[in-house]
Amino acid sequence: MNFDYPDGATPLDLDEAQGLLLPHIRTRAELDRWEQENISEAEEFVLRRKQKDILTEKYARNLHKKMFGTVWRWAGVFRCSQKNIGIEWIQIPVALHQLFLDVSGWLDYKAFPPDEIAARFHHRLVAIHAFSNGNGRHARLMADVVLVHLLGRERFSWGEENLTNAGECRRCYIEALQAADRHDYGPLLAFVRS
Repeated sequence: MNFDYPDGATPLDLDEAQGLLLPHIRTRAELDRWEQENISEAEEFVLRRKQKDILTEKYARNLHKKMFGTVWRWAGVFRCSQKNIGIEWIQIPVALHQLFLDVSGWLDYKAFPPDEIAARFHHRLVAIHAFSNGNGRHARLMADVVLVHLLGRERFSWGEENLTNAGECRRCYIEALQAADRHDYGPLLAFVRS
């Protein structure tokens, strides 16, 4: 497999690529199709059924496994290597624990409006980049789960396009995340409901 990755995507290393459970896949389009089928099933499950203990490491890992478990052997397992984005891999459990504590505080004290809580959560989860791949998709679904089950809101529209593919929508999304890196959440808040 030799995939072309869109801007901002995390390339797989050789060991991770060997974790593919579907050896017949040869192109990025085939991989995206199989992953999306798995993700759609996960979305259906987690958005329609009441979820418990959402702000936990166990939930985050289980959701990633539910999203990618029929495609990747390492689904639900934190990465063990450095990537082009994300914190030092050894810091992932501590950073996630702190993020979940922060979000719990934001919820308890209504520190931000509901959309901003979910958008800030999404941004921080992407910045941690806990898994070998699928972090953006995982963080988007985690934010939607927080919106639906903890905030009683409709899920985000995320530009209403497939953000896996290169294009204008993905460019706007990445620029919004980069603005949030600079503590400007305006573009991300506009994007999530566009």
